[in-house]
Amino acid sequence: MAELEPAALLNETEAAANGTAKLGSSPEGAALAYGSLLTMALLPIFFGAMRSVSCARGKNSSDMPETITSRDAARFPIIASCTLFGLYIFFKIFSQEYINLLLSMYFFVLGVLALAHTISPAMNRLLPATIPNKQYQLLFTQGSGESKEDILNYEFDTRDLVCLGLSSVVGVWYILKKHWIANNLFGLAFALNGVELLHLNNVSTGCILLGGLFIYDIFWVFGTNVMVTVAKSFEAPIKLVFPQDLLERGLEANNFAMLGLGDIVIPGIFIALLLRFDISLKKNSHTYFYTSFVAYVFGLALTIFVMHTFKHAQPALLYLVPACIGFPLIVALLKGELTEMFSYESSAELLPHTPRLSHFPAVSGSPASLAESMQQKTCSPRRRRHLNPSSM
Repeated sequence: MAELEPAALLNETEAAANGTAKLGSSPEGAALAYGSLLTMALLPIFFGAMRSVSCARGKNSSDMPETITSRDAARFPIIASCTLFGLYIFFKIFSQEYINLLLSMYFFVLGVLALAHTISPAMNRLLPATIPNKQYQLLFTQGSGESKEDILNYEFDTRDLVCLGLSSVVGVWYILKKHWIANNLFGLAFALNGVELLHLNNVSTGCILLGGLFIYDIFWVFGTNVMVTVAKSFEAPIKLVFPQDLLERGLEANNFAMLGLGDIVIPGIFIALLLRFDISLKKNSHTYFYTSFVAYVFGLALTIFVMHTFKHAQPALLYLVPACIGFPLIVALLKGELTEMFSYESSAELLPHTPRLSHFPAVSGSPASLAESMQQKTCSPRRRRHLNPSSM
């Protein structure tokens, strides 16, 4: 089953210490770290939302994004809680070293695919036209004759291979060094793919999803130590990190502030929905998109302020959800467009048989869903992957 898990925003006292003492950070270093986290969070939301518009306008039904319905949204917090607690039990029973080794290999594959998809549009523009762009096909079938069925039918070209090659270099760097820059490259790719490829069907569904995860985040951060324990133990690119002692130790710094990818993707897909709503109004303005975007900045800045003041991990959705939902609703109320907002159906702009999200990734933090969605519903018209239903 699939799940998006919003992790808590952690301060330096709750960063993964690996059993070693850390130097305290300067006020300048802390400000640099928090400012960098805020900037990195905004990039996948902005560009992912823009790319979600072109993705939604795809002509081929096999290239459509996954659509989250109200039923899916209502199930998210329950499934997220079960998966989070399951991971907590696993880390308590089994060796953390071996679990993270398996997760590293798993996220290596997902990260390479997600990063390749992220840089593909830029690579298509940067590569000179003189380089021959040959077409390839990876095909696996079962049976023979008339009973032969396709298990995997993956079409790609030379430029796709270049993207995969560059992404693999980052993947090897991450596997060998676990460097925070490699972690962030994968994390940004996961977040951007999530905002681009996961679509809410309407505003009501977005409110259900954000409201449910609002309660989920508060309970698991303030009510138990489960969220913080898993976030500290889970060595995978499901969070963005930035060292607070960068000014003192350079690239070898290890005193990290963290932001979970769920705190980017969950509000991000709601902000992307409002961008598509803006476009549907045909008023040549992005009022609701920019309003929710500013609301996200306000909510995340407030999270950082409270966290830094009280020196305790904060459930970022506690501040992000009221801001991202409240600000656009107030604007819609003032403009008299509240009815239009709640009657807007994002899926109505797509083909009638647009697929909906009916499964969830098995690992928390949303990366599995991002790469899985990318593989199955890629927005590039050149790359298609067809799976036989009998093999799923």
